[in-house]
Amino acid sequence: MAYDYGMFKNAVLGLTGINLDAYKEQQMKRRIDALITKHGIDGYENYVQILRTDKALFEEFVNYLTINVSEFYRDVDQWRIMVNVVIPELIARFGKRLRIWSAACSTGDEPYSLVMSLSRHMPLDMIHITATDLDKQVIAKARTGLYSEKSIAAVPPDLKKRYFTKVGLSYQISNEIKSRVEFREHNLLGKEFPPSYYHMIVCRNVLIYFTEEAKDEVFRKFYHSLVPGGMLFIGNSEQILNYKEIGYKRKNAYYYERST
Repeated sequence: MAYDYGMFKNAVLGLTGINLDAYKEQQMKRRIDALITKHGIDGYENYVQILRTDKALFEEFVNYLTINVSEFYRDVDQWRIMVNVVIPELIARFGKRLRIWSAACSTGDEPYSLVMSLSRHMPLDMIHITATDLDKQVIAKARTGLYSEKSIAAVPPDLKKRYFTKVGLSYQISNEIKSRVEFREHNLLGKEFPPSYYHMIVCRNVLIYFTEEAKDEVFRKFYHSLVPGGMLFIGNSEQILNYKEIGYKRKNAYYYERST
């Protein structure tokens, strides 16, 4: 029996905990085929055998699967709404000790942007962000906090001056900001259910790669992880078509509030 893509998906689930059925198949298969071709490997079965024994290729594969593209204050107008509207609303509703989760946080650009946005309204020592991602490599990079000039291009000038130091061609984010974020590994589609006490969840430009069924599963998990009145911030390429059915109120194109 030929070793087909279905068998490969089962093997990947066992090796990594990543369920490739949750991703749009044509798009993901094309990415994986390109990676296999890049290394000159003959077929899915041989690739699985190599992934079992070669740590570097295994980590490259997980990193490639999780499609890590991020930057600070991505889609800056949405972050302006965050600073000027959403955070003041949440503070008025819940106080300044806000519990916030940056889900699928990639290389840390997003949770660090959250800290800086919150710093417009409260002292840094009142801020704590839980940031999660499936990929160990990007979490390690996030903890290091070293970024390219392009990554931090949209950071407001006063915050860039205050919280970044130029190191060669890169920029190091300050320990003042790093210390406000707790990074953890977490699979959005895993069996582990996240806590149900967040005032805000930020998950942007990730679910566009998921199937409609997987998106629905994640949006329902987020609903249960928010307190009533809590907010979900998604990306500009994403939408929750059945938000009323789940129990959200749509505040605008990017912000959804848990209604009950």
